[in-house]
Amino acid sequence: MTPQHSLPRSTTAQASQRGFSLIEIMVVIVIMGIMAALVVPNLLSRPDQARVVAAKQDIAGIMQALKLYRLDNGFYPSAQQGLQALQQKPSAPPTPQNWQRYLDKVPTDPWGNAYQYLNPGVSNDVDVFSFGADGQRGGEEMNADIGSWQ
Repeated sequence: MTPQHSLPRSTTAQASQRGFSLIEIMVVIVIMGIMAALVVPNLLSRPDQARVVAAKQDIAGIMQALKLYRLDNGFYPSAQQGLQALQQKPSAPPTPQNWQRYLDKVPTDPWGNAYQYLNPGVSNDVDVFSFGADGQRGGEEMNADIGSWQ
């Protein structure tokens, strides 16, 4: 028979089995709270930033369709015809002679409102814009107008 040796437990093994103290746990919780306070506001503003980017992309697409309309017909749709002239042939004058479907559907802005169209525009020949999150002219940050002039 082989003798069984039993090794004495060291004091370091006993110390390593000891749990965390309440102070150590509280320090970790405070650090996690500070990190969350710094990160969460940045994550919460992301959807608003994404809507602004989507509105800018929509406006760029509408502007491209308007430029094609002008190339084909020699003029932009009138303010009365509006952006619907890109989806269906206008019957009100000036009637386009070489009209095509330029958009399958005129998009709404990311907040569910119609894009605004001005002919003549304030900043360019024509302006396309959204009133932003609040749906009203002017505003700051997420409520600011987003337009083709930007």
